[in-house]
Amino acid sequence: MYTHLKTESRGQVALLTISAPQSLNALNSTILGEMNDYLDHFDASLHRCLVITGEGAKSFVAGADISEMATLDAAAGEAFGRLGASVFRKVETLACPVIAAVNGYALGGGCELALACDIRICSDNARFGQPEVGLGIIPGFSGTVRLARAVGMGMAKQLIFTGKPIRSDEALRIGLVNAVVPQAELLDRALELAAQIAAQAPLAVQAAKKCINSGWDLDADEAIAFENRAFGRCFATEDQKQGMRAFLEKQKYEFQGK
Repeated sequence: MYTHLKTESRGQVALLTISAPQSLNALNSTILGEMNDYLDHFDASLHRCLVITGEGAKSFVAGADISEMATLDAAAGEAFGRLGASVFRKVETLACPVIAAVNGYALGGGCELALACDIRICSDNARFGQPEVGLGIIPGFSGTVRLARAVGMGMAKQLIFTGKPIRSDEALRIGLVNAVVPQAELLDRALELAAQIAAQAPLAVQAAKKCINSGWDLDADEAIAFENRAFGRCFATEDQKQGMRAFLEKQKYEFQGK
C-alpha cells in the first residue's frame, strides 16, 4: 500500500517502519504524506499501542530530506514545516500510546519524530540532535516546542544553538529517552513494552494519555478538573466494572475496551 512505510500487526500492537534506507530514512513530503494517511486510518480499537522505528541498523530517521528542502523558498518552506508538524501532532495525539524504537541516527526531523512519541527507547548506537542551524534553518517540525518540554529550556537551547548531536548515554542522562538497550534487543524490548501497555484497560490508558498531554496546556486547577472528569468517565466502562470485580475475586480479566 505504501512506498516507504512497512506496516505490521503484532497482536494488539501495531508496528510502523519507515523504509527509505538509501537516504537513511530521511523524511520527504512523500513519506510524510504516507505517514499522514496511515495515522488518519489508524484504528485504536484494533491496536492498543503503536511502535515506530526505522529500516536498518544505522538510522531511525536521519532528518528531513535536504535535497528537497534546498529548493524551497520561504512560502514552500513554511508549508513543508506545517506538513511535518501536522503529522507529528497526529502522532502525539493518537488515541493509543506510541513508542519510538530509535535505532541509530535520530537527527533533525528524526529527533522531532521521536519527541512526538510518548515513550522513547533507543539502541546503544543511537545519536540524537537538532543540527538545523548548521544548514541555515531551525527545527521546523515542532522541535523547539517539544525538546524544551522534554529536557528543559536550557538543555534544549544548547542542543539547538550548537547543533551538536549527543550519544545514547547522554540522551538517557538528560531525560530525552526512557531506556538504552543493545542494538540487537531494541525492537524486541520496544514490542515487549508495547505488549505490557496493550494488556491494560485500553480506554483507561487512552484517558491517561489525554490527561497528561492536556495538562501541559492547562493551569493546575484546570488540569485537575480535566482529570476528575476523565476519572469519572472510567466508571461508566465495562472494563472498570469487570476489572475491579476480577481483582476482588482474585481472578484475571482480559480487558475488552468497552
